[in-house]
Amino acid sequence: MLEALTNLLGERVSTAAAVLDQHGKDESHHTPAPPDIVVFPESSVEVAAIVRLCADARTPVIPFGAGTSLEGGIGALQGGVCLDMTGMNRIIQVNADDLDVTVEAGVTRKQLNADLRDTGLFFPIDPGADATIGGMTSTRASGTNAVRYGTMRENVLNVKAVLADGRIIQTGGRARKSAAGYDLTRMFVGAEGTLGVITEVTVRLFGVPEAISAAVCSFPSVENAVRCCMLTIQSGVPVARVELLDATQMRACIQYSNLDCEPVPTLFFEFHGSQASVEEQANTIQDIASEFGGGDFQWTGQTEDRNKLWQARHDALYAALALKPGAKAWSTDVCLPISRLADCIEETRFDIAASSLLATMVGHVGDGNFHVIFLLDPERPQDFVEAQRINDRMVSRAIAMEGTCTGEHGVGIGKRHCLEQEFGDALDIMRDLKRTLDPLNVMNPGKIFAQVP
Repeated sequence: MLEALTNLLGERVSTAAAVLDQHGKDESHHTPAPPDIVVFPESSVEVAAIVRLCADARTPVIPFGAGTSLEGGIGALQGGVCLDMTGMNRIIQVNADDLDVTVEAGVTRKQLNADLRDTGLFFPIDPGADATIGGMTSTRASGTNAVRYGTMRENVLNVKAVLADGRIIQTGGRARKSAAGYDLTRMFVGAEGTLGVITEVTVRLFGVPEAISAAVCSFPSVENAVRCCMLTIQSGVPVARVELLDATQMRACIQYSNLDCEPVPTLFFEFHGSQASVEEQANTIQDIASEFGGGDFQWTGQTEDRNKLWQARHDALYAALALKPGAKAWSTDVCLPISRLADCIEETRFDIAASSLLATMVGHVGDGNFHVIFLLDPERPQDFVEAQRINDRMVSRAIAMEGTCTGEHGVGIGKRHCLEQEFGDALDIMRDLKRTLDPLNVMNPGKIFAQVP
């Protein structure tokens, strides 16, 4: 295999230990699993040729983007060949009049928005990390802007993918809607590389708002903050971002990012639109917040101040880790109908308080998604057992409330055991799709399903 790949790609093949280690781990707590070989393709044709070689040799194929996933989705559980897609980083076509762009899978979201700066358009999906568009598509990512602009599920129009037999397919076009055949695009969005390797993606773009303003508001309790958020959404206020940080997470962010805030439950807001509409949204939410004991809003319309605020939010994981030097972070999430969000958060907080673990809580609460970051001692296996117990209770609780085991982290290996509970017999249909498109089980095996009988 190594000789065949070297003949195909030359020096863009590596078996160096450091390179293998880098490509066997993500940002999660899961045990790293390095591949046997890492390759660096530069075109869909090269990806297809690599996949055909791997299929002939029954060798696993694992796509790799930025390595920022959180559920072990890039580990080479059975060895194999890792496809590092970062060399496929060309922005193929910006269609400004149609508000869409086609990019190669290795383009990162920050790279894309930097390229779009002079067009008056932007790509809004913001998971925090500078993830690749291919990786974000594969994990069905979302982030802080999802309450206003949706997730990758709503914003991907078409993908080009290489199937397990080496065929290159397009799943759609650039039309905003279609009633033609099965929705293959949605099938690949969130498939985590188990059905094929995504090499190109066409995504929607949006106009940069005329005015943007951000605000911070503190609350006497997490429940009050969540109730404020719920009423905001139910009232139809088109808020662009609304993020919850509990008191422990706020303390961490204040220390790590030097924020001028109080270490109490807090909501971060952002408003997009015309100057008049931004002011109207802000005034409405301030009135709502006062009903739940919210303090005075701390406002900023300055780009530098807004960037500092949202960078602090994006750095929440690293801020949490700074609370317990040497700790390992286990970041997990669930998503619920917004009417059940407060109940699920409060019951989960009770579980954490009754345990011996230190954990923080953050959430994209505008769309019912929240995260728990467990801070675990690597020398105490019982910490990981306890975190797993609380996580499983949280997932079961969310599913019982008609939610999901993961709102944006994906399944990987960390949430595989939750899918039976969430989908029941429908999980068999997913396995049937996997067997049909990947009968040799070479496409990122072990992810989503532990086994495909």
